[in-house]
Amino acid sequence: MKILVTGGAGFIGSHYVRSLLSGRHAGYEGAHVTVLDKLTYAGNPANLHPVARHPRYAFVHGDITDARLLADVVPGHDVIVNFAAETHVDRSIDGPGDFVLTNVYGTQRLLQAALEADVRTMIQVSTDEVYGSIDTGSWTEREPLLPNSPYSAAKAGSDLLCRAYHQTYGLDIRVTRCTNNYGLYQYPEKVIPLFVTNLIDGLPVPLYGDGGNVREWLHVDDHCRGIQLVLDKGSPGETYNIGGGVELTNKELTQRLLDAFGVGWEMVTHVDDRLGHDRRYSVDSGKLRALGYEPLVEFKTGLAEVVRWYQENQSWWRPLKRAAG
Repeated sequence: MKILVTGGAGFIGSHYVRSLLSGRHAGYEGAHVTVLDKLTYAGNPANLHPVARHPRYAFVHGDITDARLLADVVPGHDVIVNFAAETHVDRSIDGPGDFVLTNVYGTQRLLQAALEADVRTMIQVSTDEVYGSIDTGSWTEREPLLPNSPYSAAKAGSDLLCRAYHQTYGLDIRVTRCTNNYGLYQYPEKVIPLFVTNLIDGLPVPLYGDGGNVREWLHVDDHCRGIQLVLDKGSPGETYNIGGGVELTNKELTQRLLDAFGVGWEMVTHVDDRLGHDRRYSVDSGKLRALGYEPLVEFKTGLAEVVRWYQENQSWWRPLKRAAG
């Protein structure tokens, strides 16, 4: 089996690659893995150092919008798992064009390449943010897409292209929509690693608005196991929500991180709320649970692991924060 992982040098993609090559997914112990990554600011070769010399691993530096490159790379692969995307909401507000280019046009180029190369299955990794904001209850996969940021709108566009390629051409494409991820090797612009690295340095942490925005948290390992389950047992043309089952307001999350460092609210700086900031996300993962999914990483344990890892791996994140200014 040959698997192409696009965006495989990023946070979630690299975890999936490391998991595959370490034999953690039954039936894929002999899989050959090719990573295609543009190596933007969030694509870090260091994320793949643990597998860089693995005999079943190959790396290609390139962009999913490059049709000629895809025509060379995609053929011969049985499966594509597409993590390649611009993902940070704040960046999408400042520069939405890059998000449309990568997330929409890039996905279409990849779908076309998969179709022309007769790839068996493609997994499109998406986000719960395509649903918009929900006051009560949880979204099922049948909810309409009502994105509120340029990032989520671009991801919704890619999801709809996936549907179109399945409906029109019969491509076996399966979409996953996850909740907020956390874990090791996460780029320090995201809330948990940003707050953790700031607190390590004795710097204040910025809390948007009143801190009442609610997010559902999912450990990256549980997310990757969910993706693999969709690959193994999912159905062509279907969408699957992947949730962690832990809902926290941003204020509650901040308190947990302050407690981890033994500091108080004097370390919090309140900043103006983000434009178009969704109030609450929550997904119903019942469809995936029916296939056998269950999140295994308890949030308290996972968060403590993250804090410890960033404390012990400052050589990984300090250059990233310096480069970001």
